[in-house]
Amino acid sequence: MNSEARRVLEGVRAGEVSVDEALLKLKTAPFDDLGYAKVDLHRKARQGAAEVIFGEGKTAPQIEGIVASMQAAGQGPVIVTRLDAEKAAYLGERFDITYSEAARLATVGSLPEPSGIGRIVIATGGTSDIPVAEEAALTARALGNEVVRLYDVGVSGIHRTLSHMDELMQATAIVAVAGMEGALASVIGGLADCPVIAVPTSVGYGASFGGLSALLSMLNSCASGVSVVNIDNGFGAGYLASMINHVEARS
Repeated sequence: MNSEARRVLEGVRAGEVSVDEALLKLKTAPFDDLGYAKVDLHRKARQGAAEVIFGEGKTAPQIEGIVASMQAAGQGPVIVTRLDAEKAAYLGERFDITYSEAARLATVGSLPEPSGIGRIVIATGGTSDIPVAEEAALTARALGNEVVRLYDVGVSGIHRTLSHMDELMQATAIVAVAGMEGALASVIGGLADCPVIAVPTSVGYGASFGGLSALLSMLNSCASGVSVVNIDNGFGAGYLASMINHVEARS
């Protein structure tokens, strides 16, 4: 996988980055201590993607400080998850942000051109699952991926799923988002030839136990190649799909 450190070194080899500039990038302080947060400025060099801010539980000024620290260090675009509309409005007065109220996710700064090896498909069982799916889709897009959305293709009308076989078979990774009994992940896992990331949602009636029923169904899937993230964790699924889509053959 192309890490930030590799890109810096390749820039030196190509004559696009001076040795001094490269040394400065690699020697940047590993974290910025803001008192209330220690911003990890080396994460992009280590993992290929900058730190992501979890907005819930943080004050708007705290989020502002973290974003400013990351931007000052050249980290971007900055992703803020679980962000309510009030905090988003506060940030929008101070930064250039794009905000999705449905996904409760904001990106600060311009998005990169897609650099993955293929496409990521985000599929939902129903319309009610779209907010979680959008968190996955916007995360994947902000991390440099081409995203295809297939919404409301649940198994209660299996013909809807089967009508998208071309998109499913051309994907590098698929995120299957479903509540109720969570059957969509098993169905797609039995059709596709790529990794499937299952996301159980808290959508459903009483016996769904806030997504636990879907979670257990997905964990017990008989389809090979299906992995599962936590309930309503669209961000985790989008991030993992991005990592899969950026894996390159190593000699």
